[in-house]
Amino acid sequence: MSILQTVPVNTSPAYDVTIAPGLLARCGAHLAGIMSVCRMAVITDSTVAPLYLAPVVKSLEQAGFAVCSYVFPGGEAHKNLSTLSDILEFLAENHMTRTDCVVALGGGVTGDMAGFAAGCYLRGIRYVQLPTTLLSAVDSSVGGKTAIDLKAGKNLAGVFLQPAAVLCDTECLKTLPAAVFADGAAEAIKTGVLCDEKLFSLFETGELHTVPEEVIARCVAFKAGVVERDEKEQNERRLLNLGHTIGHAIEKCSAFTIPHGHAVAAGLAIMARAGERLGWTEAGTASRICACLEKNGLPVTSGYPAGALAAAAASDKKRAGDDITIVVPEAIGRCVLKKLPVGELLSIITAGLEA
Repeated sequence: MSILQTVPVNTSPAYDVTIAPGLLARCGAHLAGIMSVCRMAVITDSTVAPLYLAPVVKSLEQAGFAVCSYVFPGGEAHKNLSTLSDILEFLAENHMTRTDCVVALGGGVTGDMAGFAAGCYLRGIRYVQLPTTLLSAVDSSVGGKTAIDLKAGKNLAGVFLQPAAVLCDTECLKTLPAAVFADGAAEAIKTGVLCDEKLFSLFETGELHTVPEEVIARCVAFKAGVVERDEKEQNERRLLNLGHTIGHAIEKCSAFTIPHGHAVAAGLAIMARAGERLGWTEAGTASRICACLEKNGLPVTSGYPAGALAAAAASDKKRAGDDITIVVPEAIGRCVLKKLPVGELLSIITAGLEA
């Protein structure tokens, strides 16, 4: 497989996800090829800024863009209304217009914050994603979902806004701490469980580090197809929430000290074990999923009691009235949606927590 990968996302508007090493240093020339020269507001966090902000600004300016930048404190704890307000005020103070563009430089939190701000400011301006983590490359930078956390739960306020472009520089993966890399592995493994046993097997054999372009391209291509068919998450796109209902509950119970990918991994493992015990999932699937997660440095259970997790999951955004839709793995590569009363979450989570 070629190192340079381009995956089209045929939404409205359509855009490309470009995957290759060294893209940040030439992002300006790439973006100048798809949009007119304008003002660029680069939004990033305090972790990413020392690593990548300067080369991105330099590349954009060399391509003729006028650039301003805003750095907010890193971490999920800052994905909130206060940070959103600060970013919006920054865009206004810098006289950004509807012909200008926001650049999200960083991981999933930055992509959410910058994308949501772009969707709100002037009722919507363009933005591009420059993901710097495996998690944002394989998942959150693609598909146009942006959100922030409220006190009641994760991602409860947001907008759908497709980016104008996504540039995934795989050189960034080399700077990631092991735990942060594992966060992305969780979402990639989730994709394999959803649709692709061959992709899943790459994580079982430890090849994720050796073929990152292939892994990212395959994850993005799958998600792109789902988003094209169900952009606003009315049906099929809800499958992408595999592991997330319980995972978000784990994040909330931990006051967001447990990172998203680790929480999703635990949620996936809990759901697989519950599925087997309830007769929804093929025997042996849970043990295979758990072994793969552990091989990639991820947890397979939660330290929180079932009651606390069920209470936290009851406020999940996938709830509709007294019902909630969960994603159940029937086997590696095949998952289904199940709608059930919220009251059944406790027994399901209890079954999944049992050794």
